[in-house]
Amino acid sequence: MEMMEMMKSTSMADMPMDMDMMNECMESMNSCSTACTMCASACTGEGMAACCDMCMDMAEMADCCMRMMMRPAGCDTDVMMQMMKTCMMMGKACSAECMKHADMMDMCRYCAMACDAMCAQCDAMMAKMAH
Repeated sequence: MEMMEMMKSTSMADMPMDMDMMNECMESMNSCSTACTMCASACTGEGMAACCDMCMDMAEMADCCMRMMMRPAGCDTDVMMQMMKTCMMMGKACSAECMKHADMMDMCRYCAMACDAMCAQCDAMMAKMAH
């Protein structure tokens, strides 16, 4: 069963979310988490500790936010908005850190792109939720 089918079977009475947009947002969080985990694993050189730590923190943040979105029936809209804002703030910081090494490491460039895409999806989702 696809995630979207499962999400559509969930009660959304209290959450003003577009299901397709929510699915896209969760997919971008999953992609971001995966890219960050892979980037952290690749950041083994000298001076890469901050990048590694930032990537692991971002991966955990994206996973946590995605899991919250999977339980919309019990989630408060304001809490979800704040969680997505925090996820975006972390995503922007991780992207900036990875871009410092993007010319040396393709993995950092890919990670920054995944963080940026996740931020864009969260921003679009929050704009839709606000209306």
